[in-house]
Amino acid sequence: MPLIEGTHITASYQGKPVAGLVIQVQDGNVTIKLDTGYNIIVPESELSDARPDASKQPASAPKPHIKQDSALPKVTILHTGGTIASKVDYTTGAVTNRFTPEDLIAMFPEMAAIANISSQLLRNMASDDMRFAHYNIMARAVLEEISKADPAKGIIITHGTDTLHYTAAALSFALEGVNIPVVLVGAQRSSDRGSSDAASNLMAAARFITQAKAPGVFVAMHEKSDDDSIAIISGLHARKNHSSRRDAFVSVNAPLVARVKDGHVEIIDAARIERLRAAAQDKPRVLAFKEDLKVGLWKAHTQAYSDELLVYDHYDGLVIEGTGLGHIPMNETDEFTAEHERIRQRVEQLAKRIPVAIATQTIFGRVNLNVYRPQRILKGMGVLGDGCDMTAEVAFIKLAWLLSNFSKEETRAQYGVDLRGEISTRSPLEDSHNPG
Repeated sequence: MPLIEGTHITASYQGKPVAGLVIQVQDGNVTIKLDTGYNIIVPESELSDARPDASKQPASAPKPHIKQDSALPKVTILHTGGTIASKVDYTTGAVTNRFTPEDLIAMFPEMAAIANISSQLLRNMASDDMRFAHYNIMARAVLEEISKADPAKGIIITHGTDTLHYTAAALSFALEGVNIPVVLVGAQRSSDRGSSDAASNLMAAARFITQAKAPGVFVAMHEKSDDDSIAIISGLHARKNHSSRRDAFVSVNAPLVARVKDGHVEIIDAARIERLRAAAQDKPRVLAFKEDLKVGLWKAHTQAYSDELLVYDHYDGLVIEGTGLGHIPMNETDEFTAEHERIRQRVEQLAKRIPVAIATQTIFGRVNLNVYRPQRILKGMGVLGDGCDMTAEVAFIKLAWLLSNFSKEETRAQYGVDLRGEISTRSPLEDSHNPG
């Protein structure tokens, strides 16, 4: 019999009887919670005489009946994975993902008082497994919601936190002229934990959508470790800066867009919202990513070797994470640094063939290739990024998106142009400290 997750079976494995609940069937293996309480993982091909035990099938939980108010703004939740819409089923030990409107509102009943919720499952995956193809799936799902006869007033995308900032940047570029709020939401704690940030992040996203009505792509996550306020961050300036804290996400080189506190939205960066409203279009479109594109991200470091860059000979583009204002080891200063001249030569060769850009490892601050002689050499070689204050992650996404939609020459010309609000205006204070 085909093994179905959630079915209690009896079977034989290596001549011994097995009885338990099928938790997962994946990649040729079966995970079974035995009646003894232990879990085992066995090859499906070695499990014989499997049959359902009707007397022990788990009872289906009744679907909660949630009354929604059709007069409230319609908000669609697109679920891609992560812990925000997940909880542990302590009967099986498995993590279950809830993504129907009834399940979501049952988990977060306060949502029904904020918006009229619909939902759709796009994927159920860890954010570490995201690829360019998944950005396209999300962007097209957003466009589909916008294009309906009764369109959503806003979109919430539930997402794992580890690469949420990559996705936020990708959608910011791919969704040209987006005319509704698209808010990515994650959780650092699963929803069945007392310290979970899932509900507060999700409800803050809904409140921002319904109160601010600001078009664009944003991230909603805890501003501080307590539940006092939720930060609304531009999708082009968000970064995960801590592995586990609830306030892991910060806004880099730009103020917060807004803050949600005590159920109210406080607009902080009104100028950004006005720019986004001016860029919104009646008929947005998706400028998708090439799904087989190869863009590298190389981190300059001490004891670097030129052959580390050999792999990028067959790539379409490269972003270098330089140190400080945008440095790489390229000076032959003594008997120990001959390798640095070879690194310089390798970067120069790559920049002749593909777009090569540089961002700073410092995270905060701006690349300036005019201060020191080696950086001026990099700029003369055609390395892009002078004057940009994008994080390395946003630089990587922007370069990939440009190469997906434009020629190499157009990509080089457009990389340093502020296209979506990803590059902030240089301040007089910066100029006074960076002569050159």
